Amino acid sequence: MIKADIINRVAEDARITKVKAVEAVEAVFEAMKAAMQRGERIELRGFGVFQVKPRKKGIGRNPRTGREVKIPPGKTIRFKPGKNLRDLRSD
Repeated sequence: MIKADIINRVAEDARITKVKAVEAVEAVFEAMKAAMQRGERIELRGFGVFQVKPRKKGIGRNPRTGREVKIPPGKTIRFKPGKNLRDLRSD
């Protein structure tokens, strides 16, 4: 599923125009992006949690040359699915 599919689904389910659906989806994504830039945790009950976490420095390897590359410390975004989402798995 891509963003266009989400927009189409929102327009259909909410019975609104695609223009309004684009505005709604973009607003949600922008709000989430701004919260993560501030380092905030985003919890969507029943879906999951997005969290900004520190990433340690490390040493990686260039797959083409095999040379070691230093990876600087930074931040990364982690997603932990909620119980309802985990229960969707088909075993």
